[in-house]
Amino acid sequence: MKIRLPASVALRAKLFRGLADPSRLGVLEALRDSPLPVGEVVTRTGLSQPNVSMHLACLAECGLVRWQRRGKFVDYEIADKRVVRLLDQAEALLLGVGSLIECCPRYRRTALAHPVQQASGRKGSR
Repeated sequence: MKIRLPASVALRAKLFRGLADPSRLGVLEALRDSPLPVGEVVTRTGLSQPNVSMHLACLAECGLVRWQRRGKFVDYEIADKRVVRLLDQAEALLLGVGSLIECCPRYRRTALAHPVQQASGRKGSR
């Protein structure tokens, strides 16, 4: 028997899946204090310009980031300050449980581990 979750739970899960991407989270962290042009987001995150642009477009489509044209430049900013509060609350929560999450066997696989597994020929479980 399959359990049906309320739509609000599914929608929250979708939000957290979006925030779970390290690149998108890095973009949000870069924008947390002030609006920035793409080039500055690239500098702060270390991501490529096309990658940053793709993630900014994704975040803007979801309403988490907005943009404003300034001459020939476009500045991006977090659209809703509750996103900043969510990032702050996650940081505060990690002060208490971060070491447990870090060693949790269910969360062991990282974005960096996946390419190494592929390079060595081993298949990881999903």
